[in-house]
Amino acid sequence: QVQLQQSGPGLVKPSQTLSLTCTVSGGSITTNYYYWSWIRQPPGKGLEWIGYIDDSGSTYYSPSLKSRTSISRDTSKNQFTLHLTSVTPEDTAVYYCARERGYGSPYDYWGQGSQVTVSS
Repeated sequence: QVQLQQSGPGLVKPSQTLSLTCTVSGGSITTNYYYWSWIRQPPGKGLEWIGYIDDSGSTYYSPSLKSRTSISRDTSKNQFTLHLTSVTPEDTAVYYCARERGYGSPYDYWGQGSQVTVSS
């Protein structure tokens, strides 16, 4: 059974960097054809895709967030990390990591969600 466990701070100050880590168990992040994404849901709004890192370590980001986003991985720990720089209160959201089994497929496993609030 694949499990995604999220970790990271719940409160970030404006202009700082938001960092969240997703640790995967029950499967390897280097397995072919899997895409590992970050998604968020601001209060009162729908889900917003942030970006992914694939099995080879290649990344792709939402154009609207690309300038502030990076996703990295540590294969020795089987985890991947989101970094979102220069945050503002508009980045307040519940953040999720998720697995996509093949590009364009539905997400089949999700992290538990992390409430991140940007406030001074």
